[in-house]
Amino acid sequence: MSIEFRAPPGSVTALFGPSGSGKSTVLRAIAGLHRSDDALVACGGQRWTDTAAGAFLPAHCRPVGFVFQDYALFPHLTVREQLALAIGHRPRGERAARIEALLALARLEGLAGRKPAALSGGEQQRVALARALARDPSVLLLDEPFAAVDWALRESLRHELATLRRQVSLTVVMVTHDFDDVAKLASHLVVIERGSVSAAGTVADLTSRNAVPGLGGAREPAVALDAHVVAQDPARRLTHLVAGELRLEVPAVPGPVGTVVRIQIGAREVILASRRPEGLSLHNILDARVLAVEPGGHDALRLVHLAVGDARLLSLVTVDAVRMLGLDRGAPVLALVKAVAVEAFA
Repeated sequence: MSIEFRAPPGSVTALFGPSGSGKSTVLRAIAGLHRSDDALVACGGQRWTDTAAGAFLPAHCRPVGFVFQDYALFPHLTVREQLALAIGHRPRGERAARIEALLALARLEGLAGRKPAALSGGEQQRVALARALARDPSVLLLDEPFAAVDWALRESLRHELATLRRQVSLTVVMVTHDFDDVAKLASHLVVIERGSVSAAGTVADLTSRNAVPGLGGAREPAVALDAHVVAQDPARRLTHLVAGELRLEVPAVPGPVGTVVRIQIGAREVILASRRPEGLSLHNILDARVLAVEPGGHDALRLVHLAVGDARLLSLVTVDAVRMLGLDRGAPVLALVKAVAVEAFA
């Protein structure tokens, strides 16, 4: 296995790839639970593992919070006791207040006296997250955090984690083989296949270039990027979002001005036009420029890469549409995006 990557401070870096590709081993190496013959793990200028120098910081000395796929809660301990066990590094006088703060942060105040068997799957995950945060970690490690739950609970837990990330600033490394986790939560992406890195970069850059290997046609091309709420329009039940020079109106998204919203726009949802249309149920008409035209997965289709100022979009069109609109590199074009076609996640 030969894997090298950097997780920027404050980022959510997803390690994405098929089962057996080495993702969880990397996570365990960061935590100090796996020792390799040749490894370097460093954080904040401190080398936790450096086999060349013979250095290895034991797992219990690393400022790491780890949430395992099965949560690994102690069945005989209450929620409060789970947190108390993880907070021993703090002075005694601070521990009770810190436990209360963690219970509030994870919305567990009314569950402090319960044991894991009396908790739902979502509640167990919140306990596991709170316990990981109890260690005051520099890095939070998540191993397939949503794999053990059904779709509805998975989506709810993603929202929980997104909310928690806005409240607590720390670096997260997350292992997943579900690209929805990447598209909705991650800022950076490392694709691991057969024990090596096949792609790495920001999620916005890799999705806008349609440069994510390992999906095997399971996901239609779609751009995923962060936007900010710049205005709410209650009368029209719309939210105004901005991502660089990309300005969009979307169905109302809760949150005050400044709220960060992860948006996805599928290539099939972007219609191209040579002139401004009228009389349509359409909210977003964007001035764009063609960056490139490449094969679209079928002889009759093409994937058009577009620039809207400094932002990027993709559009899947027919070969005939490329001819009709003269979609050559550098050509101006209008990109039409229905408000309901923008998937917003906050």
